[in-house]
Formats: sequence, C-alpha cells, structure tokens
Amino acid sequence: MVLTPSTMLELGVRAPDFSLVNIDGQTVSLADFEGAPALLIIFMCNHCPYVVHVADHLAQLAHEYSQRGVAIVGINSNDVANYPADSPEQMVAEAMERGYVFPYLFDETQEVAQAYHAACTPDFFVFDGDQRLVYRGQMDSSRPDSGMPVTGGDLRAALDAVLAGEKPSQEQQPSIGCNIKWKSGNEPDYFGR
Repeated sequence: MVLTPSTMLELGVRAPDFSLVNIDGQTVSLADFEGAPALLIIFMCNHCPYVVHVADHLAQLAHEYSQRGVAIVGINSNDVANYPADSPEQMVAEAMERGYVFPYLFDETQEVAQAYHAACTPDFFVFDGDQRLVYRGQMDSSRPDSGMPVTGGDLRAALDAVLAGEKPSQEQQPSIGCNIKWKSGNEPDYFGR
C-alpha cells in the first residue's frame, strides 16, 4: 500500500467525458447526469482500507444526497489482474453489502482515472450543475485508526454549498488513501509533481 494524496485537479475544469459499464451491465455515461444540480464522482475500490473505513458512511451520504438531486457515481479503476478483490464480480457483492444506491462503474482501461487525474482511493470530485469542478479532496479528516469518527463533513459542506447555489470553500484538503493500482506501464505522467 502506497499512501497517496489527491492531485488536486484545477477547479473550474469541465468533467471529462466517460462511458463505462455499471455492475448491472448497463453502460453509464457523463451525459446521463446532465441537468443534475451537482455531480459527485468517487474513485474507489473494494479492498482499500481507506475506502473500507468510509464505505458505510459513504453509502448513507449517497442515500441522503441522491434524494436531494445529487448525481453520484463510483468508479473503480484498479488493475484487477493483480488485485482480484476489486474485480467486477466483487464490485457487485460490495455494492449489495454496503447498500450503494449509485452506479459503480469499472474503468478497465484506466483512461477515465487518468482523465480526472485521480490518484488514490477514495478520491472525491464534486461538479456543479454545469459540470464544472468545484471541489476535490477529502471526505473528512478521519483516517483508519485515527480515532476520529467519519462524518463526511468536508464533502457534505461542498455538496450543501453547490445545492444552495454557492461555491464551496476554496480551502480544500486532499483526500488520502491507497494509490490507484495502475497496470504495469500505465501510471500517468501527472505524478511527476
């Protein structure tokens, strides 16, 4: 496990397009979420202890905010040949066990993760109604074994601001987690920071 922070993609960029297969076999695309007041994209997986640490709260948060009109998508970009716990079959089981109410997509080529400059799991990106990036960073300050409860405070504040027609605070803390498990030779060049 390599502890990795978010790349903190530049605010204001438009959400990169994607078209990926959901765990139910249906293809889900960025265009499916046009008109949503906010879009939350989460790069995540099944086995990362940082995702496991927030997973139950993430399921609860997704349930609450999807009822408020927020479009939510989880994307798994890990190399499943070397990390079979993140395979599409295991994604189905994980989504059922956690009660995820959002599409959980598999980015087999890792091109979507690269387009978003995703670095870690979990990595959170919030876009406004025009699909412009307004928040990227942590769910909250809780980490495994930190003793701090998972509240989702940072992510909730960003989503609440967007839903109120406001911009989230510019003071945003990077998410920290396991690095995305890149296929051999596929690690993107944005890590040359």
